[in-house]
Amino acid sequence: MQNWRYLVVEGNIGAGKTTLSTMLSTHFSARLVLEQFSDNPFLPGFYEDPGKYSFPLELSFLAERYQQLKDELSRADLFQPLIVADYFVLKSLIFAQITLEQHEFELFSRLFKIIRDSLPLPDKIIYLHSNRERLKTNIQFRGRPYEQNIQDEYLEKIQQGYFSLLKSLEALPVALVDASGVDFVKKPSDFQRFVKLAELPLAPGVHYFDSDRLNTL
Repeated sequence: MQNWRYLVVEGNIGAGKTTLSTMLSTHFSARLVLEQFSDNPFLPGFYEDPGKYSFPLELSFLAERYQQLKDELSRADLFQPLIVADYFVLKSLIFAQITLEQHEFELFSRLFKIIRDSLPLPDKIIYLHSNRERLKTNIQFRGRPYEQNIQDEYLEKIQQGYFSLLKSLEALPVALVDASGVDFVKKPSDFQRFVKLAELPLAPGVHYFDSDRLNTL
C-alpha cells in the first residue's frame, strides 16, 4: 500500500516524467496534475531568443504552476484522494537560475519566496535521471519543434540544478532513479518496479536506485 497522498515525478526535459505520472495515476486511481506549458506564448520565442523572452517566460511559468497547484491541492476529492503531479514547483528556481541575468534572478527569487510557503510539499518525489543521449532521443521522438535545437550544455545545467535541489530537500523522501536503461512504457515489468517504488516507504533524504537496486523491487 502506498504511503503518500501527494506524489511528484520529476526529471530533466525528455526524461519521461509526464508519461510515468500518467501511468501511475491510472494505476493508483489518483488525480493527475500535469504541467500546462504547451500554450505558453513565450516558450517558442525563448528557444529562438532567450535574452528577450527568459524573464517573461519564467514569470509566466511560475504564475501558472502556482495557480494550478493551489487549485488542485486545495480541492478535496473523496473519490480521488491521491494526487500524482509531473512537476515540483521548486523547479521554477532551477530554470530561472539558468536562464535569467543575476538581477532578474534576484527579483524572481523574491517573488518565488512569497508564494512558496503557501503550497504543501509532496510526500515523495521520484526523480528520473537519464543520460543526455536518452534525453535527446526522447525529445526528438515527441517532436516539439521548439525543442529540437536544445543544446547539451543546457540539459547538463538543468541536470546539475536538479541534483543541487534534491540534495537540499532533507525533509522529503526522494527516490533518484537511473532510468537510462528503463522502458516503463513497453515493458510492464519495468513499470511494476516503479509501482513498487511508489509504494516503498522511504526515510527523508535522497535514495539512489541504480538498475541493480531497481531490479530488486
